[in-house]
Amino acid sequence: MEPGVEELMPRLLPVDDCDLAEDFDPTVPPRTPQEYLKRVQIEAARCPDVVVAQIDPKKLRKKQTVNISISRCQPAPEGYSPTLKWQQQQVANFSAVRQSLNKHRSHWRSQHLDSNVTMPKSEDEEGWKKFCLGERVYSEVDALSDNESLGIDYIKVGFPPLLSIVSRMNQATVTSVLEYLISWFGEKKFTPELGRWLYALLACLEKPLLPEAHSLIRQLARRCSEVRVLEENKNEEQISALNLIICLVSRYFDQRDLADEPS
Repeated sequence: MEPGVEELMPRLLPVDDCDLAEDFDPTVPPRTPQEYLKRVQIEAARCPDVVVAQIDPKKLRKKQTVNISISRCQPAPEGYSPTLKWQQQQVANFSAVRQSLNKHRSHWRSQHLDSNVTMPKSEDEEGWKKFCLGERVYSEVDALSDNESLGIDYIKVGFPPLLSIVSRMNQATVTSVLEYLISWFGEKKFTPELGRWLYALLACLEKPLLPEAHSLIRQLARRCSEVRVLEENKNEEQISALNLIICLVSRYFDQRDLADEPS
């Protein structure tokens, strides 16, 4: 190693002059610690100062396009755009819900679940869809039988997002279930069961958002705006629920470019 280079890059393992065997061959495995360190020195001295990577330009052209949607939400139907005061009130209410949930999470986590409540595993997408939405919504069966009307069958109508349930969900599960429901919502209609769970999962989502959660909630807000525009009967209650989710995503989670313009 040249003296100038050695001054800039001091040796971490200095090797004192030592008597090596006359038959010392740096190309064969070292037999002593001194031979090993000497061999390292020789190899380091042979390394070029600059190394240029050989890159095949053809490989760079493959799969280099990443599509990231930055589109805004579609405007609310005329006469249904929420006021700024209403949006601010919803954000305040939502913040209070989150604070209460965090404060009492340990208490609710310790509560026993009913014997009929079996939470799916985090990776069980179909299981969570059925758990949250119920087999009736999941299978798109509109009518209840006479026997079902006599009592609540949560297997068929879905389990509500009880505090004793959502308090048991860690952030990975919250994000996964949110992803499952948003994926389902991408091709299906909005239902009260879906709305309750989306609100509850947003309330459990921790800030600052992880990148995957950030992408999910933006996708959710845009989907809500699409469904809102396509709402044929202009059901005021349903549009209000869609407005609420868009409001929380845009104003509580700071995705301001997705916010509804005040009416």
